[in-house]
Amino acid sequence: MAKKQISLFLGAFACLALIGGGCAVVEETPDDIISTDGEEVTEEAPIRIGWMGPLSGDLSSLGEDALAAAELAVEEVNEAGGIDGRLLELVAEDSRCNAKDATAAANKLINIEGVKLINGAACSPETTAVAPIAEQNKVIVLSYCSSAPPITDAGDYIFRSYPSDAFQGVFAANYIYNDLGKRKVAIMNTQDDWGIGLSGAFKNRFEELGGEITSKDEFTPDRKDFRSELTKIKASDAELVYFPGFTEASIAALKQVTELGIEKPFFGGDTWADTTIHESGLAEGITFVVPKTSLSDDFVSKMEARGANPTVCSPRAYDNIKLFASIIEDVGTDTEKIKEALYNTRNFEGVAGPISFDENGDLTIAEYDVFRIEDGEQVMLTK
Repeated sequence: MAKKQISLFLGAFACLALIGGGCAVVEETPDDIISTDGEEVTEEAPIRIGWMGPLSGDLSSLGEDALAAAELAVEEVNEAGGIDGRLLELVAEDSRCNAKDATAAANKLINIEGVKLINGAACSPETTAVAPIAEQNKVIVLSYCSSAPPITDAGDYIFRSYPSDAFQGVFAANYIYNDLGKRKVAIMNTQDDWGIGLSGAFKNRFEELGGEITSKDEFTPDRKDFRSELTKIKASDAELVYFPGFTEASIAALKQVTELGIEKPFFGGDTWADTTIHESGLAEGITFVVPKTSLSDDFVSKMEARGANPTVCSPRAYDNIKLFASIIEDVGTDTEKIKEALYNTRNFEGVAGPISFDENGDLTIAEYDVFRIEDGEQVMLTK
């Protein structure tokens, strides 16, 4: 690919999150881009790729990091001359980690911006809500962070480069039972696709191993008062609390754990990798699971130069752009050919690790690491 001047199209308007407008891009470029019927488009037209994630509200830091990573990947592709001389254009929308805003974001990306490829969404409720819209319009969705097990059956156009919680829940149960030696666990999980799926996979495996679930409580993602459940758990014989929850709810719960003097260890899911939790002053001693990554120093330094966190979901948002670019370079812009190429992807080398998809658009394998917060720092417990 010929070297040419960097030209990253990120739009003319800033994110209007505070008034509910999302983060949209408006460009006076040809409407299209990727064709579903093999029609030719002008060589000068950019190849537009949609992006979705939370840029405001709970988990906004996760979304901001993922967007920074996607922007980095677009810049790198464009620096190298684009794809057959055509540049990539990223069209970003704020989906706020909920189904309602994700639906609005998807409708705008598909029906107004005309994209046929979406890098996203982040949260499982977002991707679950977007899937029927994408299927109806034959738009490819490649999530960088959605892990709820039901997404496996979301549709032919739905893929994810982030492992299913069918893996994470089993891994957490095995680790808590075998490595930590705990036999009695209380569960508190957010009441959405992600929390229900993850806690369900954990519960099934933990009980298979011979462990006991002493209690299981669910809470809405915006819940802030957990004193009733925590008081009950404090008085129980639970040896550990498994807590799949998002950032704001987790911080509120951890604050009340301290206030109530609960000394039982808390073990979380991958959302607890959010540095907002670590920096809250309430995270000392918490343990959590995240998908294993072997990030290069180059990627880490480039992300840090942008003031972004290079862990958890952001490497996969970067990898998704690079994977789309690689496939388009090979098969062109017809979405049916891109979809077929995704299903045939084997061992694509991403910064987060190799990517191979199964017949459902899920990763074929998943590996995890366990971290604990000690003296305010993440300490890896797995080898």
